[in-house]
Amino acid sequence: MTDVQTASKLEDEQEVDLSSAWQRLKVRWWLPIGGLLVGAVIGIALAVSGGSVWRAQTIVYLGQPFAPLGGGQIQSLATNPRTVGEIIRSESVLKEVAEATGIPVSKLRSSISTRELLAAGQLRGINPLIEIAVKGSGKRKVELAADALAKRVTERVSVYVSEKVALLDDQVASSEAQLEAVNARIESAQEQQAAILADRSLPLDQRLLVTSNLNSVITTADARRAALQDDLFESRQLLNLAESVESSRAVEPAAASKTTARSSRTSLLIGALIGLLVGAVAALAADPIAARRRGTGSPSA
Repeated sequence: MTDVQTASKLEDEQEVDLSSAWQRLKVRWWLPIGGLLVGAVIGIALAVSGGSVWRAQTIVYLGQPFAPLGGGQIQSLATNPRTVGEIIRSESVLKEVAEATGIPVSKLRSSISTRELLAAGQLRGINPLIEIAVKGSGKRKVELAADALAKRVTERVSVYVSEKVALLDDQVASSEAQLEAVNARIESAQEQQAAILADRSLPLDQRLLVTSNLNSVITTADARRAALQDDLFESRQLLNLAESVESSRAVEPAAASKTTARSSRTSLLIGALIGLLVGAVAALAADPIAARRRGTGSPSA
């Protein structure tokens, strides 16, 4: 027999085996379905019987950094949602939080979870909110751990924006100081002008000359004041944008609530999957087992 004929025969046998298996599954469909339901029930039962723990969660806004002077959005640590998971699971952060909360590093590492919160139709990685959750036996400890992790995240992803806010604060303070000085100069010039106009001991031509010079000073200072007010308004707007939109922050402090030690959803899915596989195996093995029993029980010739 040639290799081609052998391969063709093997393919035919495989097709027959698959067809036979599918037929056995169709005939005993209730076994996989029953196994799926029983497995799901067992999974839920195990999750409920596993006891309860405290789960604290907080929501972190990563921020949306823009280029200087309010330009387009730029790529940074805050724009990558994977940043959160990498930061809170780093060994240095785990040790810091463990020392602050008293939760062992090994237990803390296994009890942390993150989840990206998205609106309907929102693309992943676009201005995300990240949920940070910690499970444990102590309510206050898991709350402190979740808040500490959120703080570490915001500190590390907001380096650029924090520096930007500091520079804008300096710019606002400088503009305010200059504006105050210009206002004082205008007020002083106006007082001098009023005093000279009221001083009848000076000749009229001298009074007019001095007041004319003071008018020039006031006009120049007034133009400078208008420019400073525009600069100050723009700086305050950029500062508000940086603090309200660009900066990362914890939206809400962590609050703990009781929950099952095992995830009910995960337990249900795993139990249902195992039950489905067991039921499918039972459906496939039913006919061969029955045939073997009939062969064993039949009288010998």
